[in-house]
Amino acid sequence: MNQPDNRLLRIFIGESDTHEGQPLYQAIVLTLRREGLAGATVLRGIEGFGKSSRLHTAHVLRLSEDLPIVIECVDTAEKIEGILPKLETMIGDGLVTMERVEVRVYRADGE
Repeated sequence: MNQPDNRLLRIFIGESDTHEGQPLYQAIVLTLRREGLAGATVLRGIEGFGKSSRLHTAHVLRLSEDLPIVIECVDTAEKIEGILPKLETMIGDGLVTMERVEVRVYRADGE
C-alpha cells in the first residue's frame, strides 16, 4: 500500500442518517469492508454544522440527536474511485471529500 497514488476518503454525515433501516455510518463501513478497502474509521463529532447551517451539538443545554459523523478511509485511488458510485447512492445529505495522502506505515498485528 505504500504507493504514491493513495487517497483519503472523508465522508461527513449526520448520526441520525439511515440507509435501508440501519445507521448510514454502519452501512458505509460495512460496504467499504465488503468491497475490500484497507480500513475505515468512524469519528463522532461534538459539534458542527453543514450546508443548512443548522447547529448540531453535544452541549448539555442544546442536546442534539444528530451529531456530526466523519468516516475516513485510506486506500489506493483506484479502489476509492471504484467505490464512490455506490456510496453516492447511499448518501443523501452530506459531504464527500478526497485528498492525496502519503502512507508511511500500514501493517496489522504481527507484521
